[in-house]
Amino acid sequence: MWDGARGELLWVDITAGLVRRAAVSPDGVLTDLDRYRGGGTVGFVVPVAAGGWLIGADGGVTFLAEDGSPRVLIHLAVEGGTPEDGGTRMNDGGCDRAGRFFAGTMAFDERPGAGALYRLDLDGVVTTVLDGLSVSNGLGFSPDDRTAYVTDSGPGLVWAFDYDLGSGAFSDKRVLLDFGDQDGVPDGLTVDDEGCIWTAVWGGGQVRQWSPDGDLLAVVDLPVPQVSSCTFAGPNRDLLVISTSAQGMDEQARAAQPDAGLLFTARPGVTGPAEYPYRGRLEGLSQLE
Repeated sequence: MWDGARGELLWVDITAGLVRRAAVSPDGVLTDLDRYRGGGTVGFVVPVAAGGWLIGADGGVTFLAEDGSPRVLIHLAVEGGTPEDGGTRMNDGGCDRAGRFFAGTMAFDERPGAGALYRLDLDGVVTTVLDGLSVSNGLGFSPDDRTAYVTDSGPGLVWAFDYDLGSGAFSDKRVLLDFGDQDGVPDGLTVDDEGCIWTAVWGGGQVRQWSPDGDLLAVVDLPVPQVSSCTFAGPNRDLLVISTSAQGMDEQARAAQPDAGLLFTARPGVTGPAEYPYRGRLEGLSQLE
């Protein structure tokens, strides 16, 4: 994600439990700045308006201070917390324009129905927005804040919902994209300033641009198959930064795909918004029951 206030790119290494920071020059060169350990696993990161970052770490939400020190705020995982006990972990999420924090979960073994999407409101109250998900993944909002997009990578679907910015409520669930007959599954996503949806295709080696009606508009091909997320970054927010993964690849596969796990960039000719910061309280958050 692009932190507009700091002018920095942030991304995560999930299984290493790391949050990483980089500067982005006008000509698209990324310069590594720092990395922080946020937990055993870290699914995503968003800025906090008052300073620092919120991260989806392990099975809950952690505040990462400016010096990189983590402080667990709330636990959201509903079962266990490790791969061995069949637990769940944070996977992807983000904030809406009002500053609410949305966090999605998945089981370590990716079993169907074990994931959910939670909302942390500005008053510190936690609500379950969606349950029965398999791999709660990419989240985004239309430029007019009237539509929310949520990916469930398990069945390979991107859902669209009517969205109420005043309350944070989702309604009128419908399938926008169904990858059932396509190579790969949808992973992370971003929405550009024109309202088009960009989906990373895990197993498909692509990022695809779709209209708000679900029409395929453009494709960015990557030299590695496991494409995990994307965002618009840089001073002009016109650089598409794409993350990839080497997860699950054996020695032979790594030798054949040495660039797996790197960041890639492209200039598709459009811009996208910076990440909305969290604007709510950081103390006295309600525990999920």
